[in-house]
Amino acid sequence: MPVLVPVGILRLPRGPDGHSRGFSPSSPRFQARLGGDAVAQGARARLRQRYLRGLAAARGRPTRFWLRAGVRVEAVFGAADVEGVAVQVDALRTPLGVQAAALLRCADVLAFSFLLD
Repeated sequence: MPVLVPVGILRLPRGPDGHSRGFSPSSPRFQARLGGDAVAQGARARLRQRYLRGLAAARGRPTRFWLRAGVRVEAVFGAADVEGVAVQVDALRTPLGVQAAALLRCADVLAFSFLLD
């Protein structure tokens, strides 16, 4: 007889009315999901597309990162997550040595630039 594994249930927080769960129907984000402002939604879609194309073009490019505490490192740009939480890099050159692959937290990155080949 197989052992049953308990599965957690994710519950959204209660809405502002105290009964509903999820987004408030009056919130701009909820309205955007309903297509309330087609012009703004189109602008967001174009910006997102430009951002994703920029990330795709950056893949494999040598990059210099300026981090907090004045640390400067160089690496090969790999990928970035959509939420802007982390950047994946290869061949990260730090003052202490070279790491084959690493994740840089975006909160620690002050600036970055692509190096000429």
